[in-house]
Amino acid sequence: MSGATEDTASAPERRTKLIEVSLPLEVINRESAREKSIRHGHPSTLHMWWARRPLTAARAMLFAQLVDDPSARPDLYPREEEQKAARQELFDLIEEMVPWEAARDERIMRKVREKIAESHGDGPLPPVLDPFAGGGTIPLEANRLGLQAHASDLNPVPVVINKALIEIPPKWAGRKPVSPTAELRHEGSWRGASGLAEDVRQYGKWVREQAYAKIGSHYPKAKREDGSEAPVIAWLWARTVTCSDPACGVEMPLVTTWWLSKKKNRPRWIKPVVEGRDIRFEIHDGPEGPPDPPKQGRGAKFTCLVCGNLTTEAYIKAEGVAGRMGARLLATVAEGKKQRIYLQATEEHEGAAAVGGVANVLQERLPVNPRSFSPPLYGLETYASLFTDRQLLALTTFSNLVSEAREKVEHDARDAGMKQAEAAEYGKAVALYLALASSRTADLNNSIVTWSNGRDQARNLFSRQAIPMAWDFVEVSPFADAAGDLQVSVATAGRVIDALPTINAGCVAQADATTRPYDNYVINTDPPYYDNVPYADLSDFFYVWLRRSLGDVYSEIMGTILTPKESELVASPYRHNGSSEAAERHFERGFVETFTHMREGHHPDYPLTVYYAFKQAETDAEDGTASTGWETLLSGLIEAGWSVTGTWPVRTERAGRSRDIGSNALASSVVLACRPRHATAGSTDRRGFLRALRNELPDKLRKLQEGNLAPVDLPQSAIGPGIAVFSRYSKVTEPDGSPMRVRTALGLINDVLADVLNEQEGEFDQDTRWAIRWFEQFQWDKGAFGDAETLAKAYNVSVKGLQDAHITQSGDSKVWLVAPADLPESYAPETDARISVWEAAMHLSRVLEGKGAQSGVGPAGELLAGIRQRGEFDEDAIRDLAHLLYSICDRRRWSESGQRFNNLASAWSDLQTEARAAERRGPRKPQHQPLF
Repeated sequence: MSGATEDTASAPERRTKLIEVSLPLEVINRESAREKSIRHGHPSTLHMWWARRPLTAARAMLFAQLVDDPSARPDLYPREEEQKAARQELFDLIEEMVPWEAARDERIMRKVREKIAESHGDGPLPPVLDPFAGGGTIPLEANRLGLQAHASDLNPVPVVINKALIEIPPKWAGRKPVSPTAELRHEGSWRGASGLAEDVRQYGKWVREQAYAKIGSHYPKAKREDGSEAPVIAWLWARTVTCSDPACGVEMPLVTTWWLSKKKNRPRWIKPVVEGRDIRFEIHDGPEGPPDPPKQGRGAKFTCLVCGNLTTEAYIKAEGVAGRMGARLLATVAEGKKQRIYLQATEEHEGAAAVGGVANVLQERLPVNPRSFSPPLYGLETYASLFTDRQLLALTTFSNLVSEAREKVEHDARDAGMKQAEAAEYGKAVALYLALASSRTADLNNSIVTWSNGRDQARNLFSRQAIPMAWDFVEVSPFADAAGDLQVSVATAGRVIDALPTINAGCVAQADATTRPYDNYVINTDPPYYDNVPYADLSDFFYVWLRRSLGDVYSEIMGTILTPKESELVASPYRHNGSSEAAERHFERGFVETFTHMREGHHPDYPLTVYYAFKQAETDAEDGTASTGWETLLSGLIEAGWSVTGTWPVRTERAGRSRDIGSNALASSVVLACRPRHATAGSTDRRGFLRALRNELPDKLRKLQEGNLAPVDLPQSAIGPGIAVFSRYSKVTEPDGSPMRVRTALGLINDVLADVLNEQEGEFDQDTRWAIRWFEQFQWDKGAFGDAETLAKAYNVSVKGLQDAHITQSGDSKVWLVAPADLPESYAPETDARISVWEAAMHLSRVLEGKGAQSGVGPAGELLAGIRQRGEFDEDAIRDLAHLLYSICDRRRWSESGQRFNNLASAWSDLQTEARAAERRGPRKPQHQPLF
């Protein structure tokens, strides 16, 4: 019999957590997007790392992972209405805690910690672990929430970043600085890690001063046309090769653009002037713009400015590999009065860059991975080759001075009263931040940096997750008081340290996630996925500098020449003799082993939380089936013994609130909640699986909608409870006895979701149900009167009645729905003779999406208050209708209408808040009901 071997009662009962039921995603996504524009004091500015998750999302997901959903506490909330109200209180607290400003608001954070402790009960809170700690977002937010944060990573670079974020600041909390030049304050005013931050600033200033004394002569000032001097911001260079035409043989500049600045009020560009076999570069201005650049089309093909010969990419590669690629100074960028000034290249400034090679520096070789690293194709095969000689001199000087600064800190700490061992530890702590600041400047002090002629500034190397080739590049001055200057990086580090939480000292270790212990940790992690980001290869760019500064401080972490690669959980074909299949097998087996190991040790009272951020490209297998990374992830977790209980799309690409949502329905990442599948879990067949879906999904969907989930997020979020049904079985079989694939299960979940949304129509009035069916067929277009009348009979309404209800208009034997923008602005629901859910939704959308003074959330909320005053239907039916209409638009690819209904559902919580405020001000004054 279908489902005969199902077993759902044998697993021990655990309290369901909020993350497994419902989340206020709209506010989480809104604040995650807003956080991207915040730089001042943001932990991400301490040092470069790739694919960081927003602090906002991590904080909210950790909280939801740890607090009970009210439905799990029938002793406190026996009735469904009480559970719904208590859940809304949790949503309100999440809305209060997720803004960037709330992170340092102790009043709010105390409320959050108390709520977590309330769910946990007696005894210490469980430790939280991220075994793929990366940039440290999750451990930092665990620390902020008052939890014992543990972070580990195989890669030494994230290990030291995490130490700087969660391990070191609490050790020195409340201490005054030891530098004799520190700011004078009352001793009790050095709160948190502010004393440590001040020492980092002071000793960073010392390093910069010492460096300038040693090498400042290599960074001359520029001379303006009037003879005065100006500090140089950057030098703009072009790589060169000899023309491939033997009859020419001149030095060709490999330039991709002659534009210097495209600012409307001060355009600047380079004009190359050919004089015989010589080329010089003049600075010009004016709207006519520069001539066409030498670069031609895609790839490395350039035209000789002297003879016009087109040099092939193969030739340039060969010249580069042979070591015959040079560089030519094109222009100098100097600091003017509130603007950049562009000056012609001079022999003095070109000569100042000729400092001689820095011996035995960074001879480690770049990986042979053309997909992410193209410089080796052109002869730039070592890390040293990514820098000019002057850049190597500067960065080497900074790195060497970090060690000297550590000794100076120790000496001053002993003078300030610290014992020898403590002073030594403090010296190491300050040195770590100085090393990170110095390493961070390498992102702008290398020869892959390019010039943004739209913003008049240098673009850092890692604007994307690769090291590409750069033909015309920028050499910024490390002493210009601008980006790339150590002083700027040190000031940035100080602001970050000032804002870090110091409640508990975190614990950071270098460890392989596949083998490390997981005893009773609550795991919240963002693992690498396939070959999305080659973390270890990219991080070597910084590791070679960090090891130079900190190798003797963290010898146990930095004992290898480059970062560990063999055990890294990533699918890199170049590490498997170019075989994508072998690389994928390495990743998938490692993934299953790691998450099986996690399941064996994970804290039993809490779900596992996993972030997923893999692009949804499909790959075709030999049997003709298609697979996505998302499907593979779910399959891997299920194979590792996990049951997925929640899936939440977190988007960070949106700039505004609800009206900006619908333009991009793709999630930046998906957060999954998982529970261990019980060892005695039974199996079922397709029919049993579908029966369970139809029994359980409607209630789960209702809870999701109560969280005012955006319709674009509903299908992804509904996968959680749907795949929870699928993954709690040891096996689901097809009618032919074969195991059901995850892909098939996802399709069935989507089918049932559509059925559930359609079944919600039964809660609507007849006018609304007619309008839904008509909209599904015609949207806002016209249809035949006879078809409208036939459909009306099926719903026991009339076309004339629908027109009287202001839902439709008709003419010339045609009928059409009235679009929200065409509805009367003076609508008054209090006097509407025939109000419907459809009409209420269309008018709310009209006001919400309008552009005048009487539009937006506030006026729409007042309108909702008038609708509530009628009391003819449950107001949440409007939200449910918006969800259903969005699903229709999504299926029919009606993006503009879909965005409208997505915005209405997403703004529902705000509209209800405004409606309650309007009701407190008193009833709306009824208006005359206009006719069309």
